Amino acid sequence: MSVIRDAGEHGLLVETGSLAASHRLDALLRAERPAGVEEVVPGPETVLVVARGGDQARLRAHLAALADLASAAGDSPAPSERVVTIPVVYDGADLASVADEAGMTVSEVIARHTGTELVVGWLGFAPGFAYLTGLDPALRVPRLSTPRTSVAAGSVAIAGPYAAVYPTASPGGWRLLGRTSLRVWDVRADPPSLLPPGTRVRFEAT
Repeated sequence: MSVIRDAGEHGLLVETGSLAASHRLDALLRAERPAGVEEVVPGPETVLVVARGGDQARLRAHLAALADLASAAGDSPAPSERVVTIPVVYDGADLASVADEAGMTVSEVIARHTGTELVVGWLGFAPGFAYLTGLDPALRVPRLSTPRTSVAAGSVAIAGPYAAVYPTASPGGWRLLGRTSLRVWDVRADPPSLLPPGTRVRFEAT
């Protein structure tokens, strides 16, 4: 049985219990958006639904039914047909130190980073910042103890169990492996994010 909590004046937070269930619920809501729903924001174990209009009681009941349907499929991720390949120049400031900490060569780090298909878990931290799940366990290194004051847009980075591409210039403490010219966030595009939740992602050395 799903739990749905009020989130502010117009939001409902659905506690899904898993990332896979969040992705399924997100997909169900986007395929047939209920009346009044303005925004759907999936997280690791939740989905936030913002609705300023419509019947709130009816929406809550509808969300509960969809959440139960999404959870019934278990923890296996829902397959996505969408794959984005990100070209990377591997010349990041932390590439050598990541190799040292992982006990491998720089070439091995690149091979492992490009050899695994990742999945966008959710967006957070900054607009368009996609947390990519499924990183090779051998590359799971901690964040920098002192974050950089500025990281360039397009920087390809890892931290803990995640990989990411910085969508815009910002402070950041993730380990920089390289850079891409591919724009992952564009406010003029529809949708603005190239990497919505559930998207499969592969990195490619150039």
